[in-house]
Amino acid sequence: MHDILACMPTPHSAVLVEGIRKSFGEVQALRGVSFEVPRGTVLGVLGPNGAGKTTTVNVLSTLLRPDSGRAVVAGHDVVTQAPAVRRSIMMTGQYAALDESLTARENLVLFGRLMGLNRQSAKARADELLRQFDLEYAAERKVAGYSGGMRRRVDIACGLVTRPEVVFLDEPSTGLDPRSRQGVWSLVSTLKDQGITILLTTQYLEEADVLSDNIVVIDKGTVIAEGTADQLKERTGGSYCEVVPLRLADLPRVHAVLTSLVPPEYVTETGHDRLSIPAQYGAQTLAEVLRRLDISRIPLADIALRRPSLDDVFLALTGQPAAEGNEEEAS
Repeated sequence: MHDILACMPTPHSAVLVEGIRKSFGEVQALRGVSFEVPRGTVLGVLGPNGAGKTTTVNVLSTLLRPDSGRAVVAGHDVVTQAPAVRRSIMMTGQYAALDESLTARENLVLFGRLMGLNRQSAKARADELLRQFDLEYAAERKVAGYSGGMRRRVDIACGLVTRPEVVFLDEPSTGLDPRSRQGVWSLVSTLKDQGITILLTTQYLEEADVLSDNIVVIDKGTVIAEGTADQLKERTGGSYCEVVPLRLADLPRVHAVLTSLVPPEYVTETGHDRLSIPAQYGAQTLAEVLRRLDISRIPLADIALRRPSLDDVFLALTGQPAAEGNEEEAS
């Protein structure tokens, strides 16, 4: 009875994943993945190529059947209630799934009809989405002539013809220019404001930092860390003071000054021309480092108090830097 209750979603949970496993032959893509997504929040799912992000999304969207474990989406079991799950979700993959021979309006009307709307309702919903996604000016142009950012907006709009409870965005800004990426970010914020739950897989660390209420890091098919962006950053040691001497030859002298403040093992090379130490006391640590460097007459190119980025977290947790590009899953 305890195990059954442990797998039950709470009233505030939009997605519950409990011990999901999935293998493809000898390849274990998922090895007991578990997490929960409260309603109306954005969960960022991070991981290197092949970590299991896309496989996780495919299981939750009923495209793949898990070997074991349980997942509940919008109150429906992904295995035993798959049709109900599909009626409750919207999914956008890494590439826009549109009919390029049709216009934006025609694509939206087509999706509306496929979702069960009558012709009049489908046209009305298409007009509403074209306004909402700022696509009215290009509504009668064929999608084949759209930019990558415009295609992504139409793709997401098609998934919103009927309002979903949960949206899966699998690396939605992959391949987009910075301006188009900002547009996708704005759309994600709009969906959240409407109370829609979003699960976002991404390799853009800034994207997860900006958009996510909570973050799950997956590596080699398992969840290796979970928390807010700030909580994950704290795991790398909090703030640190970084020193860049004006002359590279002064690095040994900088090292000596820093070891007068902290044990040598806490002095870190953060680049070929700079050293850093933990800044336990924040600005006070920075001021003391600056004072001692000034006494030693070491000219500086830069000194700063920095917080770890999600890139630092990613590297610390997975042992590899974040890579931008398409994920290659076993599936």
